[in-house]
Amino acid sequence: MNTAWQTIDISEEVGPSLSARVYKCGHAAKPVPLVVYFHGGAFLSAKRPEAERPVPRAIADSGAVVVEAEYGELSDFCFPEVLSHASSVLRFVDERRKELGGTAKSPIFVVGDEAGGNIAAGVALKARDRFPGRLTGQMLLSPLIDPQMTSVSMREADVGMRARWADGWRHYMRAVCGGQHPYAAPCGCSRLTGVAPAFLLTSEDDPLRDEARSYAGRLREAGVRVREQVLPASLGWTGIYKEHMGPWISAVGAGFSAFVDELRSGDPAIV
Repeated sequence: MNTAWQTIDISEEVGPSLSARVYKCGHAAKPVPLVVYFHGGAFLSAKRPEAERPVPRAIADSGAVVVEAEYGELSDFCFPEVLSHASSVLRFVDERRKELGGTAKSPIFVVGDEAGGNIAAGVALKARDRFPGRLTGQMLLSPLIDPQMTSVSMREADVGMRARWADGWRHYMRAVCGGQHPYAAPCGCSRLTGVAPAFLLTSEDDPLRDEARSYAGRLREAGVRVREQVLPASLGWTGIYKEHMGPWISAVGAGFSAFVDELRSGDPAIV
């Protein structure tokens, strides 16, 4: 299945329009969860592929409508421009809940993998501060959130991957005074209370495992509802960094569905 990119209009400071790909499946039940998806690429990849990405397709096939926005080209993948653009996409989806999901009650989630996980976490923090109550949850797949890169699992990573992530951090944070900002490096955020419930997914052999688990723990300490899953190494999770399909992809769709069901069972307001 191939989903074409289309131009959608937003009236925001970053520009009048952007390209987006909308993923749907035919068996979604209403109200349909709406997902804003941010892709990875170590903050260095703004290329728009013509082929569908596996993560948003898996989530759409689980019963959601997923909006994947092209934001790297306009912002050059640097903070804070990229976060402003990503937040604009979230507002766009929020304003069109009924059009996209079939009902104004459709819950909204942000999802991202690797560098996109960083952006999703930053958007969730910004949403709490700027438009509270509109975001239902965040799903972070091996989020790249610690520019210090000092965790045990990171130190065990392949040298080439470490070098690429280090280059990406320098590029993304080049406009950040002092090298830190809570929206740009969520692992250093000192105020996590009130952020949307989170689902963090990683694996035993993942170089970003410790960053994900540490952030999950800090969110729990702040009173945030957290779902956490560490996959076995046998599922080939690290293929996510090159968008290589593997057994891991089924865990993405199933994990998202379980996260949505868990939130619905715990909060009657999430229909």
